[in-house]
Amino acid sequence: MALVLIADDDPAIRDLVVFQLQAEGHRCVAVGDGEAALAAMREHAPDLAILDVSMPGMSGFEVCRELRADPALAWMPVLVLTASVQGSDVTQGFASGADDYVVKPFDPRELSERVRAMLDRAAGFPIF
Repeated sequence: MALVLIADDDPAIRDLVVFQLQAEGHRCVAVGDGEAALAAMREHAPDLAILDVSMPGMSGFEVCRELRADPALAWMPVLVLTASVQGSDVTQGFASGADDYVVKPFDPRELSERVRAMLDRAAGFPIF
């Protein structure tokens, strides 16, 4: 399966996402801040990144913009996972280059399905 980067400063959320994705057969790299997320992306080149918006150092939006500016990583699908539900935040998430946006609290099964769909699209498989 895929290698997924999870960047969230809340260890409970990070652990839940890792648990759910590993149960689906994915391998995970989990970090707690934006700078560590960028470093892990450059080191591991994961198949997909899940970014929390509010993290110490760099926000998920900033990480996403940096990722999109890096020709070696710009292809990577990004799912923003956040408690922020304001319309302007959703707009900012997509403007920063995110491919999908999930609001906390979230259904772990829905998150798994969104991850699967994003990975399928990235691999060129049809989504049914």
